[in-house]
Amino acid sequence: MKNLQLAATLNEIADLLEILGENPFRIRAYRRAARSIELLPESIETVWREGRLQEIEGVGKGLAAGIEQWLAEGVMDAHEELKRRIPRGLLEVVRVPGVGPKTAKLLYDALGVQSLADLEEACRAGRVRTIKGLGPKTEENILRGIERLRRFAARTPIGVALPLAQGIVAELAALPAVRRAAYAGSLRRGRETVGDIDVLVASSAPDQVIEAFVALPGVEHILSRGQEKASVLLAQGLQVDLLVVPEEQFAAALHHFTGSKEHNVTLRELARARGLRISEHGIVDEATGAAIPVLEEEDIFSALGLPFIPPELREDGSEISAARAGVLPRLVELSDIRGDLHVHSTWSDGRASIREMAEAARARGYEYIAITDHSKSLGVARGLSPERLVQQIEEIRALNRLWDNFQILAGAEVDILPDGTLDYDDELLRRLDIVVASVHSAMNQDRETMTERIIKAMRHPCVDIVAHPTGRVLGRREAYDVDVERLIVAAAETGTCLEINASPERLDLSDVYARAAKDAGVWLAINTDAHDVESLQQMALGVVTARRGWVEKRHVLNCLPLPELRRTLKRGRARV
Repeated sequence: MKNLQLAATLNEIADLLEILGENPFRIRAYRRAARSIELLPESIETVWREGRLQEIEGVGKGLAAGIEQWLAEGVMDAHEELKRRIPRGLLEVVRVPGVGPKTAKLLYDALGVQSLADLEEACRAGRVRTIKGLGPKTEENILRGIERLRRFAARTPIGVALPLAQGIVAELAALPAVRRAAYAGSLRRGRETVGDIDVLVASSAPDQVIEAFVALPGVEHILSRGQEKASVLLAQGLQVDLLVVPEEQFAAALHHFTGSKEHNVTLRELARARGLRISEHGIVDEATGAAIPVLEEEDIFSALGLPFIPPELREDGSEISAARAGVLPRLVELSDIRGDLHVHSTWSDGRASIREMAEAARARGYEYIAITDHSKSLGVARGLSPERLVQQIEEIRALNRLWDNFQILAGAEVDILPDGTLDYDDELLRRLDIVVASVHSAMNQDRETMTERIIKAMRHPCVDIVAHPTGRVLGRREAYDVDVERLIVAAAETGTCLEINASPERLDLSDVYARAAKDAGVWLAINTDAHDVESLQQMALGVVTARRGWVEKRHVLNCLPLPELRRTLKRGRARV
């Protein structure tokens, strides 16, 4: 929790500096440090106590001093000074999709916009279009952005909620009075966004658990506090609800509070037909009144003659029909993943060398990794010129001599240009082991144009994977206007793989489209789009999204051993 809070503070400092037009290198330094701390696999407090702050990537002497102050006092002087220089409401304006710090400063200087309400009023009054470089279309986009921001504000992306929940559960599980602890609700089902966090604890001393819960670091406000329940509001604005139950009720309560409502209702109806009553307290034989022991969730399903239904599938009740028919999928597991096919390095906008990314992948037990740095058109990401890409291919070939049981695939994330052509010529693309194609520009094209643009790229004989196919960024940018159903049909026809991008900001394809693609016989690739070593661990979120889409190991390209992967890629099939 502390890691996320500190990362949020550093990102806010970067926003404030950008609004003030400060040195871009300083701004990037804060964002880089924020990213490193957000992905840190251990508590920032532990790193601080052990004197290792400057070992964190992007944290130098000056920033380390500020972090020490924040950890010791809860504030950072640099942050407080910047907040005094800028109206607080401008930070809310910055978070409107399509605005950003520079535009926020422009709106503040020209129109005195200091809050979301000011911005909305200025747009509706037609005053934003009076600023040079802005116009009626800008006003429309900002109003849509405000609407999206308010809609997204009610829900939190899983990438933010999950580490918070894991931290809370770990803190509570460490208490002597706690026998078991878990998070439940939509978060346990792997929903991409959640309204709140539900935590369940088994203990015979609920008062001690609740006392510790409301005193957790990061708790900003206690909403309610009873003998067995409590609710708090975290500094991130997320509500956490705690329920403490006796140990013998834990499994039944975990199942009940994991949900969904439709799943629970369908299961209760099935139980009633068998003369049983299921609740959060357990299972009762209605004829005799006898309780049926429920030590684990499996016992609930077993009592109804069903196999265990994974939490990710418990949504609309159809999973129960599938279980009764014996056709539940054998969902893909994190351990099934053999490699990552979309990874960046310092050759473009990554923060680790090719060798560092490869060694980290090997440490995860992978057999291969694909280095897919950006192509030349994406200048903001230091996209590779054809000459630099050739040099990179040569470096990868040389590095591959280091290992007998691991391979780096030479690849590229090639921009799909607005007309559907690719950012490198065919001769260069054929030199690569794998080609990942994606959209990074002209995202406002109409539905027909965008759909045809991506399908044209799919038809290219060198394009193996289409990355983050809808372009959405959770909580910040909606998908571009594209007919995903047509993309799925085209992917099946051309043998092109669609990506489930595991970045917590994307999770694109969504679970719904992943299931549709799987049903259409389309290969899926679960990739992290990692730009640093720590981000490789985000694979777990991609796997959760795939599981929600009823995806099995046999549907996932990077569950294949390397020789079979090579044969399955387009160039491998062309050689058969």
